[in-house]
Amino acid sequence: MTTTVPKVFAFHEFSDVAEAVADYVVYAQNGALTKKPKERKSSAVNLSLDDRGTSSVDMHRILSNKSISSRDSSKKTKKEKERRFKIALSGGSLIQILHEGLLKRDDIQWGKWDIYFADERLVPFKSDQSNYGQSKRKIFDLIDTEKYGTPNIYHIDESLIDDPQECADSYEKVLIKGFAGRDSVKLPMFDLFLLGCAPDGHIASLFPNFQENLREKLAWVVPVEKAPSGPENRISLTIPVICHSHRVIFVVEGAVKAPVIKTIMERPEKGLPSSIVNEGAAGRVSWFVDDDALTDVFVTKKKYKFHNKIEFNEPFKEEASENSK
Repeated sequence: MTTTVPKVFAFHEFSDVAEAVADYVVYAQNGALTKKPKERKSSAVNLSLDDRGTSSVDMHRILSNKSISSRDSSKKTKKEKERRFKIALSGGSLIQILHEGLLKRDDIQWGKWDIYFADERLVPFKSDQSNYGQSKRKIFDLIDTEKYGTPNIYHIDESLIDDPQECADSYEKVLIKGFAGRDSVKLPMFDLFLLGCAPDGHIASLFPNFQENLREKLAWVVPVEKAPSGPENRISLTIPVICHSHRVIFVVEGAVKAPVIKTIMERPEKGLPSSIVNEGAAGRVSWFVDDDALTDVFVTKKKYKFHNKIEFNEPFKEEASENSK
């Protein structure tokens, strides 16, 4: 693995992280709603069939792709569907950061959001361990929907939490319907993928050196059983799905995270999940980190530049690449 260095934005306080993350989310929202992103050819993360055969979900995806690609070209002349902001959220402290930042904004078009989950713990939604449950109570239930609209929220089937494989298959079908139903795609492309990073190095529910999930190339969603920490049973979106996103941001705070951040930034050859994403989505990854999480970490810090509000009748200007600066 090469030493791909992502953009690292450092902040003094938790509230500063929350404010900047919210600003970046709105920036990504405006980009998604005002400019259709170009589809990338991502050979590094494309899924391909291997010698294991195909499950019913795999075949569903393959047949969907074939039927979509064979549509008559006249379909293209139809009126373009409403543009949506497709975002994936993880759990943990990220939810509190989004609570602090997003709910203060008056420029979020919640009614145009399609919200998916990077992972889920297979517990009842009423549990504090549920990513969807926590997001609902801390964010979704607090949105002024009359003023800002109601987002589409895609969560797991709660009735399937006792069967990780079936739950993963079910959620993958949700993604297939949401992404492969419009274009011929091998992977879904989120406009923004939001992740945290745990002290043990796991992101979403992908744990270091655990099972074969980090090497998964075919599935969009995988079951996780007997996880090393927290609720044992989970489902998670896979590394190829994360890396195919238009933008990926990690949000990390607290001194307890400093040792793992040091490994991620200084020892990418260790192959922690975040390092794999830094490499696989090179140029599209940003880290929003407080100073405590960067204790004794050797990395070039950047000052975050807040974006002006983008009027929706103006063309969206993409961020300048690092090479052009």
